[in-house]
Amino acid sequence: MKYLISLKTYLHAAISELKKVTWPTKQQITMYSIIVIAMSVGVAIFFGALDFILNKGLSAIIS
Repeated sequence: MKYLISLKTYLHAAISELKKVTWPTKQQITMYSIIVIAMSVGVAIFFGALDFILNKGLSAIIS
């Protein structure tokens, strides 16, 4: 019973705090999502190119 009261108090406080949060707008979420996707693609291309160059370079040295 004591745990249920503690849980109820915790949930009430958590919901109260979540109501105070300033949530991002749909436009902000879209913009940040595009930035994250673009950066992820950029980093993937960079490391893919680096891997390709190092692979060709080491293959040339070993051969």
